[in-house]
Amino acid sequence: MSDPDCGVPRRVAAVAAFVALLGACSLIDKADDPVNLFTVTPKSTFDHGLPTVRWQLIVETPTAAAHLNSGRIALQMTPTSSDYYAQSAWVDRAPLMVQTRTVESFENTKRIVGVGRDPVAVRANYILQTDLREFQAEYFHGGAPIVHVRLVSRLVRMPDRQIVGAAAFERCWRARADKIPEVVKAFDEALGSVLKRLVAWTLTAVPPYVLPEGAPSPRPRGGDAGIDDSAGCPKPGQVVETPVVKD
Repeated sequence: MSDPDCGVPRRVAAVAAFVALLGACSLIDKADDPVNLFTVTPKSTFDHGLPTVRWQLIVETPTAAAHLNSGRIALQMTPTSSDYYAQSAWVDRAPLMVQTRTVESFENTKRIVGVGRDPVAVRANYILQTDLREFQAEYFHGGAPIVHVRLVSRLVRMPDRQIVGAAAFERCWRARADKIPEVVKAFDEALGSVLKRLVAWTLTAVPPYVLPEGAPSPRPRGGDAGIDDSAGCPKPGQVVETPVVKD
């Protein structure tokens, strides 16, 4: 014989289970929304004159503003706005993706003893710190979007954490069309150009041998102000009708 006092709780439990099921279905629907994932490639071609260095390097995750510290692909319709492409994303947050491709680019030179992102795995003689200042497609220059990539870097000597070099690297690349695959190709070209210069600068900024602990650090390359390797990017408001710098 059933207990009449248990009917209400059982009905309440059934309703609660049904609501939970609806919530789960809603999450599944969102997870099934089509999102195209994209990535960029490391640099693999470098000048033959790069030195072989005996020191080890840690590449830290680049710092970035909130709108760039995302897995979404950023765009700007105006210099003062920020948005993202719909149903498209990077395979990782942009700073982490850039860090991975930077490490791989150093490895591809075959001119460095050790490079990594984990200070536990690599006993670093130097740390490369970067700020990801620009990493978006810009629509306010006229024509197809121009991808804008800018990295500001500091080379820090360990263990005294003294900055021994500072530089900024910037490249712009016009997409062949206003279509996400073409825009991603432009990201790949612009970032590749930046990484090529960043890697070459890092390998030549300090002596190729390991300095004895306590020895004076070398003078920063380019003087106290460092270097600013910026070319090919239009100024705000400038209309660009021809392709930007190509490497």
